[in-house]
Amino acid sequence: MKPYYTEPGIEIRLGDCRSILPGLGKVDLVCTDPPYGIGMAARGRIGTSKCAQVTDYGKSNWDDFPPSPETISQIISAGEHSIVWGGNFFGLPASSCWLVWDKDNTGDFADCELAWTNLDMAVRMFKWRWNGMLQENMGAKEKREHPTQKPLALMRWCLGWVPDAQTILDPFMGSGTTLVAAKLLGRRAIGIELEERYCEIAVRRLAQGVLPLRISEAPRIVEAELPLP
Repeated sequence: MKPYYTEPGIEIRLGDCRSILPGLGKVDLVCTDPPYGIGMAARGRIGTSKCAQVTDYGKSNWDDFPPSPETISQIISAGEHSIVWGGNFFGLPASSCWLVWDKDNTGDFADCELAWTNLDMAVRMFKWRWNGMLQENMGAKEKREHPTQKPLALMRWCLGWVPDAQTILDPFMGSGTTLVAAKLLGRRAIGIELEERYCEIAVRRLAQGVLPLRISEAPRIVEAELPLP
């Protein structure tokens, strides 16, 4: 299948990851945020009249159900290492290392989100405000173009825990944050996304050019910036 988009070190595939994954070789790291099956996309709008900001993403059905256990197993098997956000929804096996994102949240959403990993280390936590119009770095706010979009700093932090992983795969790419983080770190990355509108957003974000985050925005990442192959 011809990629939807390519640039040096980065590739985007448009389609269902279940049919695309068998044609890809095994990667070093799967880092992804699958649908949790909580109906977030069906709402269309994020925020309430009590909030200072309400965003309309358009109604969709991609979050009506979580991926099947077979799909989750297929995704994890695609990489040597795996980081799966929302892992507490998928019945995954016991792990010594969960990644915890403290959203510094004062609203109605969860205070934290959890990522299951198969990494051989202890539980780690990252605190980064992501609360409606309030973000940790208000001087360089990120445009939120997907209802479950993760902060760039968070995804870069995730990749920092597997510094030897040179090829990253995100089978539920969304607006492309994992790919942008990989590009910042000089890693090769493949993204798969079912909806073309999000592929378009990811392409635009990658083409805009990205600058390294300040050290204070990316704790625990000590690897050097590597050139893209």
